[in-house]
Amino acid sequence: MRKYEVVFIIRPMEEEATNAVIEKFSNLIVANGGTIDKEDRWGKKRLAYEIKDCTDGFYCLFEYTAEPACSAELDRVMKITDEVLKHMIVREDEK
Repeated sequence: MRKYEVVFIIRPMEEEATNAVIEKFSNLIVANGGTIDKEDRWGKKRLAYEIKDCTDGFYCLFEYTAEPACSAELDRVMKITDEVLKHMIVREDEK
C-alpha cells in the first residue's frame, strides 16, 4: 500500500451535483481496497485560464492509501468523467 494525493477540479454545478461527483471518487477508492486519509474541499475558485469553456471550478484534494492499481483505475475514471476539468495524482515519497 502506498500513499497518494489527488487534486481535481470539477466544473461549476449545483452543490448536490458536486457532492455526488466527489462521493463517486471517494467510493471508487474504497471499492478498490484503498482508504481515504484526508478529504479537503477547497471550494469554488476562479481558474487562471479558461478550461473547457469554464472560468471557475470547484477544487478538491484527497490524501489516500491504496495499491497502484487503484490509482490507475481512479485516473482512468477521472479522464472519462465530463464533470472533471483537470486532475493530478501524485505518489507521496517514502520517508
